[in-house]
Amino acid sequence: MRILLVDDSRAVSAVMAARLTVLGHEVTQAENGEQGVERFCCCPPDLVLMDVEMPVMNGFVAAERIRALEAKQDWAWTPIIFLTASDTPENLVTAIEAGGDDFIAKAVPETVLQAKMKAMARIAGLRKQLFEANHKLEALAHQDGLTGIYNRRYMDLRLDHQWDEAQLCGAPFGLLLIDVDNFKRYNDHYGHQAGDDCLRAIAAALAGVVERTIANELSRDAFVARYGGEEFAVLLPRCAETDYLDVAEQLLEAVRQLEIPHTLNADWGIVTLSVGGAYVERAEGRLALLFRNADANLYQAKRDGRNRAEVCAAAEAVVTTGS
Repeated sequence: MRILLVDDSRAVSAVMAARLTVLGHEVTQAENGEQGVERFCCCPPDLVLMDVEMPVMNGFVAAERIRALEAKQDWAWTPIIFLTASDTPENLVTAIEAGGDDFIAKAVPETVLQAKMKAMARIAGLRKQLFEANHKLEALAHQDGLTGIYNRRYMDLRLDHQWDEAQLCGAPFGLLLIDVDNFKRYNDHYGHQAGDDCLRAIAAALAGVVERTIANELSRDAFVARYGGEEFAVLLPRCAETDYLDVAEQLLEAVRQLEIPHTLNADWGIVTLSVGGAYVERAEGRLALLFRNADANLYQAKRDGRNRAEVCAAAEAVVTTGS
């Protein structure tokens, strides 16, 4: 286990650290509760061994801070065992109320220490498995079952957070709504299985553009989501206007290059997209207005012949890109 040992007595700490190391554990030491909390944040351990009486911040207060951090950061619960020379009922009650899980004496016999550490190692292993399983379930809840990209639910959650952040610092914000041209005709002509394969290929192509956008630091928080049916959305927070316009064209081109046959798609003969976008140089006001502008531009792109993007930039000028 990775053990954080917090004790202001260097002699006691050195002895306990040596005993734990012999048992095969990796020990990090801190001299007081405040330093212990800092080191917990830097590298969350599997177990905390905490002295009670310490200068700067005692063990009870430090345990409360750790529990508050775990709740705020959505970290897994970490066992906290208090080290004490006085295991009175009063101290035990205070320790439990502060978020502690157990008491052991500083002069604990070797056999008892070894047994306690074996029990904590089992708990740490189970805790890690549960934490990882919960994260996998959370990831699955945010993932579109067909395409593997983010779903609408996750988009809404993340979008609200990103919009609030952009408003706080007056950052630019770009939104692109995407629709597969004549997709109902595609499904009717080629079948629903081919339609599913088509959507998966498109989602992968869009995700590739977004990944390059992140890699090139044009918008570090960019992401793509399936908005519904054959509709997708690309969010571009903190993106420069010229880069935003370029991403819109890259999305169109990425799908054209797939060259998925679509004989009923007007003059193109392949699967294409219509893109509608809205962009503001400074995020402010209601996010719903940005969506309405992007949606209106999407329908304009369709009316103007599809396989194109209609993008409403900051100055309200409509910029059209096409093949």
